[in-house]
Amino acid sequence: MSARFGVVVFPGSNCDHDAYHAAHDVFDQEARFIWHEEASLGDVDVVVVPGGFSYGDYLRSGAVARFSPIMQDVVRFAEDGGLVFGICNGFQVLCEAGLLPGTLMRNESLRFVCKDTPLRVENAGTPFTNALTEGQVITIPVSHGEGRYYADEDVLARIEANDQVLLRYSTADGAVTDEANPNGSVHGIAGLVNEAGNVCGLMPHPERCVESLLGGDDGRLIFESLLNHVSTVAA
Repeated sequence: MSARFGVVVFPGSNCDHDAYHAAHDVFDQEARFIWHEEASLGDVDVVVVPGGFSYGDYLRSGAVARFSPIMQDVVRFAEDGGLVFGICNGFQVLCEAGLLPGTLMRNESLRFVCKDTPLRVENAGTPFTNALTEGQVITIPVSHGEGRYYADEDVLARIEANDQVLLRYSTADGAVTDEANPNGSVHGIAGLVNEAGNVCGLMPHPERCVESLLGGDDGRLIFESLLNHVSTVAA
């Protein structure tokens, strides 16, 4: 399996090196950083929009970053069917750019949340989840202050009908409860894809748990899914 990863870097990105490390050092894939002022993504298979505090989260998380020059090519790449993976702040950026439905709001507690979080797999048939099984519970850390996913009832109905929800916050045994929800996201949504299935937003951080030495490696399954997909398409 071989894939070329491009990691977009905005002023304030702070998980770009984590994403690069996961792709390049852990999975031995070609990877490079793409500065937000560049006009072209270049030759890549997967675009990662990483976590952090792009532009200091001024105005609203992701609201300024979506106007960066590189985002025009990210939108073009996504519309052409390319894989785009937004993590945490990257999820926010993709929502602001209109590549994913809904928005991310301040956590219900109004507090920053940072902890390992169980997630129940809802859809294992996407480029981002094919190494998982439906109903499986994995543990991936969250680290955010504005991770509460929200969409109106019409949008939620379409998301659910199209099976776009990938992961929901859950208990360790897979129950989706208010107590297991770290931020108050509607329907317990932790990650979802667009209707075409090639753009993913995930609030938890899989790039932070790809090595068991760091306490868990369930995040590997997300990267393995991407590599499986790229390998299948290439074949």
